[in-house]
Amino acid sequence: MKNVLCAVFVSMIILSLPGSFAFAADQEKSAQKAVLVTGASTGIGRKIAENLAASGHFVYAGARKQKDLDALNAIENIQAIRLDVTIQAEIDAAVQTVRDGGRGLHGLINNAGIFIGGPLIEVDVDELHWLMDVNVYGVYRVTQAFAPLIIESKGRIATIGSISGILSGQFSGQYSMSKHAIEAYTDTLAIEMAKFGVQVSVIEPGNYDSAIAATALQRAQENAQSNPDTLYAAEIEEFMSQSADRSHYKDPGEVADAAMHAMFDDNPVRRYMVVPREEEASWTINKAIEELVQLNEYQAYSYTREELIEKLDAALQ
Repeated sequence: MKNVLCAVFVSMIILSLPGSFAFAADQEKSAQKAVLVTGASTGIGRKIAENLAASGHFVYAGARKQKDLDALNAIENIQAIRLDVTIQAEIDAAVQTVRDGGRGLHGLINNAGIFIGGPLIEVDVDELHWLMDVNVYGVYRVTQAFAPLIIESKGRIATIGSISGILSGQFSGQYSMSKHAIEAYTDTLAIEMAKFGVQVSVIEPGNYDSAIAATALQRAQENAQSNPDTLYAAEIEEFMSQSADRSHYKDPGEVADAAMHAMFDDNPVRRYMVVPREEEASWTINKAIEELVQLNEYQAYSYTREELIEKLDAALQ
């Protein structure tokens, strides 16, 4: 009994030493998985960051403006990082910040994105370059930079795509091009990261409440003013008459739930289509089926209806 009491007393002394606090803090850091979310200032990115933090995970939240960084830093379990995905120096500094944090990095969620719209034969190529620089090259840069940390943790990578990665429509071609690219990027990255035990997913939201429309319509108005000779005057006027207010759409909580599943479930899936209405699911699935039919339509080895159904059944297993 005396020996037991002595052991307890010695343990209490050790735990009271200054170094023991650092040890306890290190233990807490290692137990709390860290996730980096780009474009976390508003909308989907902000919701994802808040949900992860509320669930006890540690979030490195990327944003560009100081007011957004300050707001994010005020949330428990969130550390804001100045991160413009088009600036390599800021990406490199973010990597160093995460390494210095000592928590490692379990997950990366590429959310930063923009929208531009307009006729494909009229929108200036510089506009397209800007869009691709954020939506595609930004994902490429950030993932490449943080890959060593993700490989070290055998963690997860998810990119916020869109159902526009399947669908295309008038005056949204540039955006759809960028999200189609993310589809191909995800599939290849998943193959290449599998050898390291890293899981890769793409999350494809439909129409949820976000701030993306406001900047998109402003940009479209500026482009329209700079091109009074457009061949699409009536169509552009109708396009610009749309409201930039998306508050009537659902809160993107369902998208944040999908991100949580992609980061932490034992069985993440490759693609998460997350839409607020059955109508949007129907559009997207129908478009995928339409493309399948078109691919099969004019080729030397066309499959019969029965053979296509057999392939569908095999894919569902």
